[in-house]
Formats: sequence, structure tokens, C-alpha cells
Amino acid sequence: MDDKKLYLGVEFGSTRIKAVAIDGAYRPVSTGDYTWASAYENGVWTYPLELAWTGLKKALSGVERREDIAAMGVSAMMHGYLAFDENWQLLVPFRTWQNTITGPAAAELTALFGFNIPQRWSIAHLYQAVLKGEEHVSRVAHITTLAGYIHHALTGVNAVGVGEASGMFPIAADGRDYDRAMMAKFDALPAVQAMPWKLADLLPAVLQAGGDAGSLTEAGAALLEGLLPAGIPLAPPEGDAGTGMTATNAVAPRTGNVSAGTSIFSMVVLEKPLAHVHEEIDIVTTPTGKPVAMVHCNNCTNDTNAWVGVLRETAELFGAKPDAGELYTRLYEKSLEGEPDCGGVLVCNYLAGEGVTHMDAGRPLVVRAPDAKFTLANFFRAQLYATMSTLKLGMDILAQEHVAIDSLTGHGGLFKTPLVGQKYLAAACNAPVTCMQTAGEGGPYGMALLAAYLVDRDPGESLEEYLAKRVFAGVTGSTVAPDSADVAGFDAYIGRYKALLAVERTAVETL
Repeated sequence: MDDKKLYLGVEFGSTRIKAVAIDGAYRPVSTGDYTWASAYENGVWTYPLELAWTGLKKALSGVERREDIAAMGVSAMMHGYLAFDENWQLLVPFRTWQNTITGPAAAELTALFGFNIPQRWSIAHLYQAVLKGEEHVSRVAHITTLAGYIHHALTGVNAVGVGEASGMFPIAADGRDYDRAMMAKFDALPAVQAMPWKLADLLPAVLQAGGDAGSLTEAGAALLEGLLPAGIPLAPPEGDAGTGMTATNAVAPRTGNVSAGTSIFSMVVLEKPLAHVHEEIDIVTTPTGKPVAMVHCNNCTNDTNAWVGVLRETAELFGAKPDAGELYTRLYEKSLEGEPDCGGVLVCNYLAGEGVTHMDAGRPLVVRAPDAKFTLANFFRAQLYATMSTLKLGMDILAQEHVAIDSLTGHGGLFKTPLVGQKYLAAACNAPVTCMQTAGEGGPYGMALLAAYLVDRDPGESLEEYLAKRVFAGVTGSTVAPDSADVAGFDAYIGRYKALLAVERTAVETL
């Protein structure tokens, strides 16, 4: 690889739009970002697309040596629903993965396909709109994801990577395209037959990692106001699941990773299909089409962030002005002084609904018995346990399915403070957890690697070989093994957490 060349990954995350450029040694050398947030409007979680372009340009403006970019790629939060007419005019506001408004459609399609269709998948959103008789559905010409939309606008190519596609509609067993038998079943549904389209006409094309996904056009460069020159080749756009797998070298069977930020999800590459269909487990793919068991949870750090804000306000009453990063670090480290079961303090961190536990909305809760040991350490440990408790419920299902995991890698904001997040996740999953130096970079770093793979691989070199032999050869990280006392404590906590979900359900219904 030419050390003078850079490879750019852009990711539209839930809270940040981030651009990461890596050099010939696969090291992040320059970054730019833009903070944004979803809005709850008319019963729908959404982001305005004009803000996506504002944020993209802001993130790119922070990247240095843009003239040296040899390849790039676009990633974004997976799933959701972007529906366009034949002229690529948006028909309804972007419906994000946070929404839990497609329950009837998801349940009917799961039964029809014998394959779990989560509420946030694009096909569930489309069919729910059909069932509701929404005015726009007869005019739909294209449905895609946020990454697919940005990629098409930049390149004119209406395609997504197979990992991204697998969050829109099930992928065939060979990992190369949508499952055509399931597509035929969908088209045969009475409500769909009344539509003037077939599903195959609406979905973007499917590409493997390294596939030809076009290049930045003059029109695309104009959208970026000259921040990048036309002609840069783009990798197939991927979702944050695929980029997370790439960023952690977790694309081969028996490997897994956990991405933890606004949402939290685990990805475990399977050796063989699961024996049963589980509503709590999504089956998606790696960027090369290998089957992956995904446990996706909508809620992770948002409630913790809110509590940190309250604690910062408290400190400011006494004239203190704590640095945000240091405040998080000290609170995380303080939690290590808490008891393994959090001393009887319980937290449910649901701001949004949660598919794994079948909640259509969220009401954050802190609950304790009168004799609970309510200390700052126990409270904040419970906060951090809550970020991964729902994930643990799904991982326990994989354990019951005898899914083998040789390595589990953590990345994302939850792991920026050394040791703490790893220690708790190791206890939750009862497996060693490794974090690399790039743990905080996550998805955009993974997308930059996919861009490098697009133009730098040898003929016939697989993504698995490329990552193992070139990118991660000799790379060491910190590994935390599960502590027996922590495992027992987390198990005790999760037993009470399951009971807490009844309280959460009542709160959703009555508050």
C-alpha cells in the first residue's frame, strides 16, 4: 500500500456524523465530526435529510489531506425506511431504527417467511405502510437506507453492501442477493398485489465487499461543495453492523463483536444456521455475505448520559467545572467500587421501545428496595449494567443454541474508559472481551478499511484474509477475562432485572 494515500470512512451514527481517514498502515490520521440528534415528530423518530448533508460537509472539512484520498465509503445506522418516488424525491420523513411502530407487519412477515423480521427492518416499515393504507405507498419507486441514499446521491449507483441489504430484507443462503423465494411470498400478499410495483423493483442492488459501487460524480462532488474531487472510487455502502465487524476483525465464523453507543448490539458470525427462529435474534450477514446472529438493542448510553448531565449540574452548584471526558472516566471508575450485584439498585434505561423485550416505548426507571445499598458506586454500576442487560438476554439465547464464540471484541463509546465496560461485558457474556486502540473509532474506521480493501487487495484475496494478514497482524489489544464474582453478580442482577421489566411495562402503559 502507498503510504501517501489515505482511505476515508464516513459514518452517519445516531449522535455523530464522523469521518475518519486512515493511512497505509491502517492508522487513523485525521478525523472530523458533527453532532446531531433524532427528533420525535408526529409519533416517528426521524432525522431531516438536509441535516445529513450539513453534517457530512462539516465532518469532511475536519479531515486533512483530502486530496490524497484514494478510496472512500459511506456507512450509517442500519435499518429504517427511506421511501422515494421515481425522481428520488422523499415521500415521507425518514423513519429510523429507533421506531417500534411496525409490530403487526413484522409479526406477519416473520410467520410468512419462517424467518425473524424485526420491526426496524425496511421491509417491515414498507409492509406496515401498505397495511395502514398510507397514501404514499402507491407512489414508491425506491426504498433504501440512509447509507444507500447518501451513496446514490454521490455516485448515481443505487446499491448497498450485502451486510446493509440484510437489514432491509433477508439474504439468500449463498450470501449474494435477496432471498427470491421470500420476495415471491411477499409479492403474493393480497395487500401487496394491489400495489403497482414488485418488491424487486424497489430495493437497491446487493454488492459484496470489494464490489464496484461507482465513484464520486461531478454532481456528487457539487453536493459536497468541492470538499472532495470527483473520481474517488467508493466501496459498497455498509451499515454500522458491517463496519463494526470490519473494525474489530470479527468477520470470520466463531468471532463476534459488541458495538455500544446510543444503541448496543452484538454480532456473532455463525458456523451453521440457528436451530430455531427467535424474535430476539436477527440474522444478517458480514460484508461478504456470511450469516451473522445479531442481538440489537435500541437503548444503551442515552440514559447514562442524562444522569451524567445531572451530576455535572450538581458539581457546578459548588463552582466546579468538570471536564466532560474526566467526569465520565471518574464515574465509570467509581462504579468499580460497587457490589457485583449493584447492592439491590436496579435501572431500566429505556428511552425508546425495545424489540428484544417487546416494549413499544420506554420509561427510564431507577428502582430499589428500602434496604438496597444506594451509593454512587452501586447506582452508577447499575447504570452501566443497564446498558448491556437487554443484550445479555439475547446472548443467553445464543448460548442455549450452542453458538461458539472464540473471541468477542468491544468498540464504541462505552469502551473509551479503559477496563470498566470490558469488565462488565465480560461478566454479562461470560466470555473474554478485547478492545483495540481503535475501539473508540468504531464504524467509520471499519468503513475506511472497506474502502482500502476495495482498491488495495490482491486478486482473490478475501476480506477475512486481508484483515487478518494485513490490518490486524501483530495488533494487540487489552483483553479482560470474566471474573467469577462479577459473573455471579451480573446473573443475580439480571434475575431481578427480568422482574423489573414488569414494572417497566406497567410504566409504559400508565405513564
